[in-house]
Amino acid sequence: MNTTSDITPIINSISENYSPLSDSCKTDIQNKSKILILEQPVVLVKEGQYADKAYFLIKGSARAFYLKDGKDISDWFAFEGDFICSINSFFLNIPSPHSIETLEPAVLLELSRDHIQALSDQYHDFERLINKVVVKTLLQLQQRIVSIQFETAHQKFENLLKITPDITQRVPLTHIASYLGITLETLSRIRNPKNRI
Repeated sequence: MNTTSDITPIINSISENYSPLSDSCKTDIQNKSKILILEQPVVLVKEGQYADKAYFLIKGSARAFYLKDGKDISDWFAFEGDFICSINSFFLNIPSPHSIETLEPAVLLELSRDHIQALSDQYHDFERLINKVVVKTLLQLQQRIVSIQFETAHQKFENLLKITPDITQRVPLTHIASYLGITLETLSRIRNPKNRI
């Protein structure tokens, strides 16, 4: 699955769902990217590592997480059709403050920072694509901040289910609880139908 022909439908999907890309741009992306087939969960970025790769999830899921005082705190989830990278490290060229790992068998499209910069310099449509990805990320982060500040634990969980209905089948509950900023016990109580009004 590492041939250019296999990447074509993936690039077409990105073009359709994010921002239209010219044929020449698509060809260049195909030449500069590679597909990773991961049979089991893998750490893509370790805390403290310089991260110069961005990933598009073709299949599977991933998360960004921090280790704080011995606690594992999930900060971000990505699923099919999402991009993920260590934003601070990728854009500022500093050690990553968090780790990124896949959570299940996954297929990823990988692009390096140098290739993304070269494509952005050469193609305005690719630059627009990157802008769309960044704006989508900013809007998700803004939504997450509002959720943390103003929503109850129950509202946070319900809204997460609206965005990703099958998340509890794909992501361990401990990761979901830490992402929502609640205990595993609270999450279990919220999920119990007896506690629903």
